[in-house]
Amino acid sequence: MSVGAAVRRVRAYGGQFLLLAVLTLVVTLLISGVPRLVNRLAEQGLRAQLSSEPAARRDISYSTSVVGATSKNTATGSAIERFNTLATEMPPQVRSAVTERWYTVENPPARVVGPDLAARNLLVDLGLRAVPDVQSASTLVEGAWPSETYVPGRPIEVALDVDVAGKLNLRAGSQLRIGNADQNGALSDDAPLLVVGLFRPNDRANGIWDGLPALLRVTEPLGDGEPFIIVGVVAQSPFNKRAAAGWPIQTTWRYRLGVDTIDARQLDQMIDGLQKLQRERPPDLSVTLGVDVPLRAFAAQIDAARTLLAVIAAGVLATLAGLIVLAAGLATRRRRAEFVLLRARGGAATAGARRSLAESVLVVPVAAVVGWWLGTLFPGSPDPITPYVIGAAVLVTLALPVATLAVPAGAAARRDLVRVRPSARRLTVEVSLLLLAVLAAALLRRRGLTLGEVDPLLVSVPVLLAIAAAVLALRAYPWPLLLLSRLAARTRGSVAFLGTARAGRAAVAAPLVVVVLAIGTAAFCAVVAAGVDASRERAAAQIVPADAVIRGERFAPDTVEELGRLPGVRAVTRVLYETDERLAADELGTDARVAQTDVLLIDGSGLDAVARESEVDLPVPAALLAARPGPGPLPAIVSPAVAADLAKAGLDGSAFIPVQGQRYEFRVAGTEEGFPLLPANAGRFVILPWQALPTRTTTPVPTSLLVAGDSLDAQALRVAGDQGQERYQRNGTIVGRERPLGVTVDTRADVRRNLGEGGANGVLAFGFVAGAVGGSVLGLLAIAFTVLAGARARGQVLSRLRTLGLSRRQWRGLLLVELTPLVAVSVLTGALVGAVLPLLLNPVLGLSAFTSGVPVRVAFEPSLVAAVLALGAVALGFAVAVEALNNRRLRLGEVLRLGEES
Repeated sequence: MSVGAAVRRVRAYGGQFLLLAVLTLVVTLLISGVPRLVNRLAEQGLRAQLSSEPAARRDISYSTSVVGATSKNTATGSAIERFNTLATEMPPQVRSAVTERWYTVENPPARVVGPDLAARNLLVDLGLRAVPDVQSASTLVEGAWPSETYVPGRPIEVALDVDVAGKLNLRAGSQLRIGNADQNGALSDDAPLLVVGLFRPNDRANGIWDGLPALLRVTEPLGDGEPFIIVGVVAQSPFNKRAAAGWPIQTTWRYRLGVDTIDARQLDQMIDGLQKLQRERPPDLSVTLGVDVPLRAFAAQIDAARTLLAVIAAGVLATLAGLIVLAAGLATRRRRAEFVLLRARGGAATAGARRSLAESVLVVPVAAVVGWWLGTLFPGSPDPITPYVIGAAVLVTLALPVATLAVPAGAAARRDLVRVRPSARRLTVEVSLLLLAVLAAALLRRRGLTLGEVDPLLVSVPVLLAIAAAVLALRAYPWPLLLLSRLAARTRGSVAFLGTARAGRAAVAAPLVVVVLAIGTAAFCAVVAAGVDASRERAAAQIVPADAVIRGERFAPDTVEELGRLPGVRAVTRVLYETDERLAADELGTDARVAQTDVLLIDGSGLDAVARESEVDLPVPAALLAARPGPGPLPAIVSPAVAADLAKAGLDGSAFIPVQGQRYEFRVAGTEEGFPLLPANAGRFVILPWQALPTRTTTPVPTSLLVAGDSLDAQALRVAGDQGQERYQRNGTIVGRERPLGVTVDTRADVRRNLGEGGANGVLAFGFVAGAVGGSVLGLLAIAFTVLAGARARGQVLSRLRTLGLSRRQWRGLLLVELTPLVAVSVLTGALVGAVLPLLLNPVLGLSAFTSGVPVRVAFEPSLVAAVLALGAVALGFAVAVEALNNRRLRLGEVLRLGEES
């Protein structure tokens, strides 16, 4: 068998081999390129998430306790020695991600006095910090840097940030004394201090300035009579002498992980390394790190996204495999006469297969290499996919020879006859497929999944269920058409009868399975995407059950009225939330021996009004809405865990709970698994009706305020909230008058947007779009194969009917009647599979990582029905267009003379 002959046959059947080559190219392109795109999107999502966090959160900080140094173990000397040692002892995956590192030696802030401070009656505490490389990170504005040479008896030289110094009336040359202050403000163990220079940082975002207290700003007093706190830079050598003389010091080593050095593909190893670092820390040091929290959150998202992508990829690749089988079958059917003649002339049973193999080897490997190369052009880090590309190329190469072996050696059997009773072999295969699909689905629900891993069971279940649904559809497909055909036979005209009769006899087993796989994949993506989107809406309403929420420490009661006067505000209600409260068995405070519980105080009618004005679906429990002041315990909604604990403690569903220093008796009026404003993982809580609280000398004040309105100004809400906290402070309620922290304002729109952006949402969105679009396109291609498979038989029938007087309009009607059942059954079956699969897989996909912990609910969406109908209409129009184009190419007038078989 010469290569030249194989080349000539490839050229003669160029269209068929081109189709096979294109499908091969698409398969290897997806195998090679999609992992790169996913890795690129994952890297971008991880960079965005880490960049959105404060840079200091990526720090790994080792610190000593505040101790005194000795002459043998000086402050900075010991720090330098351990600086590299600590980095060397880190786990390799953590050490390789470190891009910046610093160490500091400092003493706690102590009271300073001096003429410049006294001129403005300022009370100041100053901390001294030795910061290597500070001179390269800043520019000297005035004076000089502290001298490294220690001269006994000379003042301690210190440099300050120029803005800090200006705010406290300090300058280069300011003379101070530092020491411990007693209750009267007198200093003991004081030492002279001299401000020798003022500097300005080159980059305020440089990590060298991080640390508490801050170097570049003044820490405001916490309350009346409290000092300002600042930090000054000192030289290392004099600081060592002071530390050796007994000054308390603390050493801190900080190692910052780079945003670009953490590999999204190695997140599990990085998290394990951080855990190991914490477990194996030196016993004399404490370790502080915060980067593990965003890394764990992102890892949960990327694992869920990769698991979902595995499901989508299985559907798409299975569809492509089906299309390749269809293409190979169509090619061998067109060349059936050639292979039969080859056998008739004495060729072996495998002669046709060897011929097809020689032809495939000329086409498929080249297409596979081109597809692999195009995939390498996609941005992103590669995965080890070479074995998969080779395996796919081998399987596609063998598809045509295997299809050739299936060509019968004798006369062609009619393909338009449907046996009422299937053969035992076919029945066995179909029952086995059904049993296998049911067994795989049951095992999946029982065993669960390991998120982030490509589980063969997970990959096989959607494909098996789609095939099983297609088998059932094939079994049911002819019977309604047989009934319609009998009804059509009693009517006038031949179009309806002929169309339904031919549709019922069409051999559509393989094409229908492929169409169901493709449409099922697209519908699955659409249903899950709609479920995730709706769950994000619920999550946003759970976090902010209004248009905006203002969270603070404590607000003056009149803050509600002040907010109501702002433009656009329609309703405001108060909320109080406190954590870890201890329940009591009686009013005297006897411990109820129940675990600590969160308490949420809401105004039932006010919350209901705000929710309605904000168009939030928030069913406030009737017990909280109807509660009114009166004798007896308050009706409360509790979590199931609290209700069970109260019953176990023998409290008969009643107990006392403290709220801002006052105990209130409550009785269980109902249970809820969760409630808005509570964390998604809150398992222990008590919700009380604010409007039903008994009148007492001290009443609770809100810690949060819910606002409903249009076009709310977040800055105006923030100002009103801060003013409300300040009014509460000025009323003298807080002893010591601590300065409250600024309020935070969250709008539901911002929360919803944040849930859908950042993190691994890019990977998830890519999977949804690629699966929906790819499934739809491949479904249309499968329908085109179905049409082409029977095109020649339809051409013969059409030619005969045209000679009998069938008009062109009747021919179009006949084509519509014949193709509509096939398209409708395949599209509807695929849509049904796509709607059922999420119900099966949703509990094991872990998609709640994208909805702030709120479970994802897959629900019926009317818009999806419209999408399915639209897709069916497009598919039918596409099928008719393919048939019309093919008939033009065949020249139906010549079909009868050609005598070609379908």
